[in-house]
Amino acid sequence: MTSDDVPIGRRVARWRVRRSMTQQMLADRLRRSKSWVDKVERGVRALDRYSVIQELAHVLRVDPEVLLGQQRSTPAGTPEGVDDIRAALARYGTPQASAQTDELRRQVGYAGLSYQHAHYGQLVRVLPGLLDAVQGARSPELLVQTYRITSSLLVKLGEADLAWLAADRAMSAAGDDPILAATAAISVAQALRASNRDRLALTAAQTAANRILPADHEVGGRRGDQTARQPHDQRGEGRGEGAPARRRSAGEWAVGGTLLVQAALAAAGCGERRRADELTERAAGVAAGLRGYDDPHRTSFGPVAVELARVLVAAQRGDAVEALQRHSTVVRREGWRRLPAEYRGAYLVDAATAYLKVGDLRGAARALVDADSAAPAEVRCRPLARTVIADVARAQPAPAGVARLAAVVGLTR
Repeated sequence: MTSDDVPIGRRVARWRVRRSMTQQMLADRLRRSKSWVDKVERGVRALDRYSVIQELAHVLRVDPEVLLGQQRSTPAGTPEGVDDIRAALARYGTPQASAQTDELRRQVGYAGLSYQHAHYGQLVRVLPGLLDAVQGARSPELLVQTYRITSSLLVKLGEADLAWLAADRAMSAAGDDPILAATAAISVAQALRASNRDRLALTAAQTAANRILPADHEVGGRRGDQTARQPHDQRGEGRGEGAPARRRSAGEWAVGGTLLVQAALAAAGCGERRRADELTERAAGVAAGLRGYDDPHRTSFGPVAVELARVLVAAQRGDAVEALQRHSTVVRREGWRRLPAEYRGAYLVDAATAYLKVGDLRGAARALVDADSAAPAEVRCRPLARTVIADVARAQPAPAGVARLAAVVGLTR
C-alpha cells in the first residue's frame, strides 16, 4: 500500500472529479472504454504498468507520483552536502572551542538517533558542524561516536573511501581504550566491505573480535566451538570453566558479537563459506546470552541480527533458496520490529537482491516496497538501492510498487 493507504484507483477518481470529468470523458481522452475506467477506479482492474499510469497522469494534469502516492517528505537522490563533510574531515587546524560537553553529548546522541531513523538528509546538514565541535571538545568517546556516524552515513551514500577515512579517524581517536577501539573497528569493517575490500575487512573485524571477547571465544581458538554457546548474564560475566577473569558488560559482548557478524559477512564476500558459517555460529553463541540490555554502543546486536546475517551469508554464497526461507522466517519474529528503521531498510534492500537471484521479481518488489515503508531514505538516497530498483523495473510489466519507486528516484521508463 502507498504512503496514505489510498488505492490508486480512488486517486484516479478523485482527480477526475477535480478536473470536472465524467468517466466517459476520461475514457475518451485515454481512447479506452468507460468500463475500463470504472474498473480502474473501483480497484477491479490493477494499474500495474507505469506507462499507463503516466498516460492517466498526463490526461488528469498531475505528476505520476501523485497518483502513486509518493511520500514527498523524503526527496529522492543523494542529499547535497557530502562535500561539506569532506571539507570538515580535511580540516587539520587547531579546532575552536566547542559547546559544553553535556550539550555536545546531546547533539551527538541526536545525530545517532537520526541515523537509526534513516534521516540521512538531515544528518548531511548536521555533521559538518558537529565534526568541528567534537574536535574542539577532545573527548575520545564523542569523537569516536561522531566519526562512526559519519562513516556509516557515507557508506549509505556510496562514498566508501571517504567512509573509510572517517572510520580510521575513529580508530585513532579511540587510543588505548579497548571498547572504543572495538566499536571503531566495526565502522572500519563496514567501510572496507563497502569498497569491496572484504579480505581486509575480515582481518580487521576478526582481529578486533579476538581482542574484546574472552579467550575462550577467540576466533580460530581450539575451544571456541565448545564455549561460544555458554550463557553470560546481563553484567557480561562468563559462567563455568574458562570464565573470563574480567567482568564484561553486555555492551562489550554486543560489540564483540557485531564484529563477528561483520567478519562473517566479509568472509562470505571472500568466498570463504566455512569460515563465514563458523563466525556466524560464534556470533549466535554470544547473542544467545544477551537479554534486555540497553545497547549503549548502538550495535543493534542480538539473535535477530545474527539470523539476518545468516540470510545474507547464504545469499552471498549463491544459496538463494535457503536465504529466502530464512528471510521469510526472521521477518516474522518480534525482534525484527524492534530493530532501527535504518537496519531494517538496509537489510530489505539486500533481501531484494536475493529474490532477484532466484528470478522472483514480485518478492524483490515486496522487499523494496517494505524497505521504502520502513526507511524511505534507504531506497531513495542510496545508489545501491537505485540499482536494485532498476533491475526489477526492467520487467514487463514492472510490479506497480516498483514502478512507483522508479518514478520517485527518477528511473522513469
